[in-house]
Amino acid sequence: MTERYDVLVIGGGSGGLAHAQRAAEYGARAAAIESGALGGTCVNVGCVPKKVMWYAAQHAHHFEHAADYGFDLDVRGHDWSALKTRRDAYIKRLNGIYASNLDKRGVDHIVGIGKLTDAHTVVVGDDEYQADRIVIATGGRPIVPDIPGAEYGITSDGFFQLDERPGRVLVAGSGYVAVELAGVFNGLGSQTQVVVRKDGIIRGFDKMLGCELMSAMQKNGIAIDTGVVPAAVEKSDAGLVMTSTDGRRYGPVDCLLWAVGRVPNTAELGLEKAGVDVDANGFVPVDKYQSTNVEHIFALGDVTGRAALTPVAIAAGRRLADRLYGDMEGRHLDYRLIPTVIFSHPPMGTVGLDEVAAREKFGDSVKIYTSEFTAMYYALGGNEQRTIMKMITAGDEERVVGCHIIGDGADEMMQGFAVAIRMGATKADFDNTVAIHPTSAEELVTMR
Repeated sequence: MTERYDVLVIGGGSGGLAHAQRAAEYGARAAAIESGALGGTCVNVGCVPKKVMWYAAQHAHHFEHAADYGFDLDVRGHDWSALKTRRDAYIKRLNGIYASNLDKRGVDHIVGIGKLTDAHTVVVGDDEYQADRIVIATGGRPIVPDIPGAEYGITSDGFFQLDERPGRVLVAGSGYVAVELAGVFNGLGSQTQVVVRKDGIIRGFDKMLGCELMSAMQKNGIAIDTGVVPAAVEKSDAGLVMTSTDGRRYGPVDCLLWAVGRVPNTAELGLEKAGVDVDANGFVPVDKYQSTNVEHIFALGDVTGRAALTPVAIAAGRRLADRLYGDMEGRHLDYRLIPTVIFSHPPMGTVGLDEVAAREKFGDSVKIYTSEFTAMYYALGGNEQRTIMKMITAGDEERVVGCHIIGDGADEMMQGFAVAIRMGATKADFDNTVAIHPTSAEELVTMR
């Protein structure tokens, strides 16, 4: 017998679960199909366990300044294994909470791998399910380069499986995964080197952020080499050695981590049987309503290739449910002005256009305001870390179209400023806001 639903969601990550639960709250009969742990990448091998590790490395950085404030600390190392045990227990609790939330909202959890057989039918093992609507939310996975010996390395998934901290680490990649995990390794005591293909790191963000982060990472002891294209990996008793296409050799190291991008989980979905188009990289193209080329089939989250961020997937999933089941005609996610933070050391936050994009769009009307300073936290000692802020305005009224911050607290202060910028705040609005003193954030309302 074929089970029938109003909506079947393929994928139990943040976006898919958000949609299924919101749809159920409106009265739809919904099911979420997931073969792994609930919560997807973010909860299990992404932002949540990553943030735990970031906190651990942040503690190590704070210990360096404890003496400045009168503390006499004797730090006798770090127990990576103990941290992993506590972290994994926390993630397991979250998995349980996700399952409980599905149950509370009456969403069926179908365990297995879902495959489309037509535009309204999904099979999971020997069972068949049909639905009026289907939502594809299968996320993505890390890329392992197609070179000899690449299998000796690990990806971000493997990072969270490490039982012990490796002493020598090589990270290949220049994006947020590379800089975040390199920062964790380095902060907790690993000898860490990063190799990148181009001329810098975090190249998709405002250039100021990448330049300052690269400088800060090197100051913290992370070696960074540019123009490195991996060619092969060798394994010996001494460790792993990676060779680049120009003959440079890196290693031996105990751990090689690939952070060279992600691909969508679409190859085994049977999308072709439902007539769903994918692009050359396997992503599912959608319009602003998350609609695919097939009526009644939608896609959201990382699988679409648009703004691969957990809150984006959640917001898209909920808005889709609002429109389809909550009588909110036209409801959709606006992908402009999405704030984001990279949990590097130091952290960085950004919202809106970078300087290059702003000048391309608004031309000579663009005006840039910057502030560079050392946060008060470092006033009593050495090993200072700069904070740099950039505000980008456009037009006669100087509407704020971009804001970029790197430095302590950037991760927490960005959310509030993102609200103001999304509401159309101008430089005058920032100027007319009374500063909170003494904070780093006040610099954004006192820029000249």
